[in-house]
Amino acid sequence: MKNRILAPSMLSADFGHLADDTKMIDRSAAQWIHIDVMDGVFVPNISFGFPVLKAIKAASDKFCDVHLMIVDPEKYVERFAKAGAHLVTFHIEATKDIQGTIDLIRQSGAKVGVSIKPGTPAEVLDEWLDKIDLVLVMSVEPGFGGQSFMPGSVDKVKYLRQAIDSRGLDVTIEIDGGVSAANAGMLYEAGCDALVAGSAVFGAPDPEAEILKILNA
Repeated sequence: MKNRILAPSMLSADFGHLADDTKMIDRSAAQWIHIDVMDGVFVPNISFGFPVLKAIKAASDKFCDVHLMIVDPEKYVERFAKAGAHLVTFHIEATKDIQGTIDLIRQSGAKVGVSIKPGTPAEVLDEWLDKIDLVLVMSVEPGFGGQSFMPGSVDKVKYLRQAIDSRGLDVTIEIDGGVSAANAGMLYEAGCDALVAGSAVFGAPDPEAEILKILNA
């Protein structure tokens, strides 16, 4: 089994004290830092852009996991990679040029992730699994933090775990949405390698202790 990975989502951080929250994550046991980029078109919300990514990068040495919830991601993936993203994940529903977007991320030196929304079946990823580094299963509708976990997402994780392992591929399975210490153990057991947790971490009285609780669930 791969090591368990936790990627706290900066979407739930205190934007008035973003550097402090970023440094807290940097001190913590979390291995990744998750940055959600929203354009108000693909999802009904707007979040971070390049300047905020650079500011977070300046305050942390953690692996930078950037999730693009934007239309036409191929127009921006290179800039996010150059701004410091170690991994750039885009939505399969957001572009007509999946292979071209994968190629652009690779050429920019970042790892490649592909994400699917709750209404998209996991089977659509079959033809892309050998071309990417990570698949991100959304377990809430993308756009806002604090939503409840959708149980049907677990079946997608199990399907992807079997598909990846049966083909001998080295692809990380990540899940995002409604993740907490209450379901983390079940999600790791189902086949997830990486969990994204936002409000469960930043809403806890002791976020660093909560991170350990999630990782050890």
